[in-house]
Amino acid sequence: MAGQRIDFPGADEHTLAARLDTPPGEPRAWALFAHCFTCGKDIRAASRIAAALTERGIATLRFDFTGLGASEGEFANTGFSSNVADLLAAARFMRESGRPVSILIGHSLGGTAVLAAAGELPECAAVGVIGAPFDPEHVLDHFSDKLEVIESEGEATVTLAGRQFRIRRQFLEDARDQNQARHIRQLQRPLLVMHSPVDAVVDVDNARRIFEHARHPKSYVSLDDADHLLSKPEDAEYAAGVIAAWAARYLPDRDDPADEAGGDGGVTVEELTPDGLAQQVRVGRHRLFADEPESAGGADMGPGPYDYLLAGLGACTSMTLRMYARRKGLDLTRVQVSLTHDRIHARDCEACETQTGRLDLITRRIILEGELSDAERKRLLEIADKCPVHRTLHGEVEIRTLPG
Repeated sequence: MAGQRIDFPGADEHTLAARLDTPPGEPRAWALFAHCFTCGKDIRAASRIAAALTERGIATLRFDFTGLGASEGEFANTGFSSNVADLLAAARFMRESGRPVSILIGHSLGGTAVLAAAGELPECAAVGVIGAPFDPEHVLDHFSDKLEVIESEGEATVTLAGRQFRIRRQFLEDARDQNQARHIRQLQRPLLVMHSPVDAVVDVDNARRIFEHARHPKSYVSLDDADHLLSKPEDAEYAAGVIAAWAARYLPDRDDPADEAGGDGGVTVEELTPDGLAQQVRVGRHRLFADEPESAGGADMGPGPYDYLLAGLGACTSMTLRMYARRKGLDLTRVQVSLTHDRIHARDCEACETQTGRLDLITRRIILEGELSDAERKRLLEIADKCPVHRTLHGEVEIRTLPG
């Protein structure tokens, strides 16, 4: 993943600090990420989600709202409306630089802002929110003990996450003046709502209200035991993976000749840079990355060539077993295939005709779950050897090399 520091003018012409994370090669899409209230672009959840999206070929811009992080301006002069305006400014900057944003993602209050902004961005194809409040007024709960002071004196200093911020009356009025229900009803974009049922900062009932006001297509995914800030790396990774997979069907088609070649079994591999070993693998519209570990001179940006070989055999084995079990009506509830690759001395292989030199050994372990008889399990293991990739590896293979 390559990260680039970027500055762009915000809604009130203050310079906003941003980071653009891009994958090797041409991005599949451009995403814009909005962070939580009083957080910044470098909060762990934001950086982890951006990294995970980038690994899936989606370039991601994240920025500090006015008055936060490295951005200019005074936080006391901002409010929910200015956050929405900064989001639109970020999207405009991306559009004018030839990188139109297809995916809008917001975390916490950033998600609320995304819901309000998306309707004004025709290039936006999909919207995802994580732990988002239904209404921006929810944020006032963070300093409810100072509301009377702010109302009577015009402003007050509040402590949020160990830091002090000045909040003015206009902030309260702006939050209360929003018609978020209307924004959500008029979104007219595919929406993914993600929330943890144990979120102690923004109750999961907010997700219910967002989902009920939204129109189809809409989806909800539970983040199980994740906390509000997605502090555990695996929670941020899971959220990003779901977003990338869900948004894929809504992304605009790419005019890419390699897509035609990879439609049915065709694969194109192209090196990312002559300085390393990393490769971009194109299979139809899918983008994968291959590399070697650092110990072998690579950067470990993706699985190695033999990893993909094993993955192909494992996937084909599992698919073949599932199709056979369906056809025979077997109670096969789960298949797991684990594979390893080694080089061994030929003399150590009793079943091999060649007894000199070294040969490749692939060890395949198959776990079959379900109410299966011993005979059915034995037959399934025999069927595993009949999967097409297994047959290819055992058959005589001719590889023809042609000039480009």
